Amino acid sequence: MQAPAEPLLRTRRFGLWLPQAGDVPAMCRLLREDSTRRFLGPASPAPAAQYERLSRNAGSWALHGYGTFAVRPHGSDEVVASCGVFHSWRGYGEGLDDVPEAGWIVREDWTGKGVAREAMDAALAWFDATHGARRIACMIEQGNAPSERLAAALGFARYGEHRLEDGAVLTLLERGR
Repeated sequence: MQAPAEPLLRTRRFGLWLPQAGDVPAMCRLLREDSTRRFLGPASPAPAAQYERLSRNAGSWALHGYGTFAVRPHGSDEVVASCGVFHSWRGYGEGLDDVPEAGWIVREDWTGKGVAREAMDAALAWFDATHGARRIACMIEQGNAPSERLAAALGFARYGEHRLEDGAVLTLLERGR
């Protein structure tokens, strides 16, 4: 499959691109900083881990017609965020298995600049227009106040929580039920 020549979506500042095989180094850079991974569980910036993440995302696109986007500033090849709605099966049950799930990761040097809000507004509008307005889940580790605020602004409401084996507690949210 040939890499796309244009982003699928455009916002005021960013192009939202489908996954590309060449994105692995950019995904490693996206997750390089400890502060970026703080609320991402066992996420690793290692190339093998990011290749696996990229493959899961490409699989979501291939099997379900939606997934996360590589977010690039207009005119740049750098990936400053990964945002969108992907199909997940985490094994957590509780409304998170085999459903569309929203997620966003923003590179440390781009946090606090509205990247996730701008990208997620576009991704959710596209998802609703393409797949119909339906339930989308998301999960946020308790203590991640910026993501909690963003989820609320995007229309997600709490429906439960899930405790991980390491003791971390995830707030489970949904939109469009």
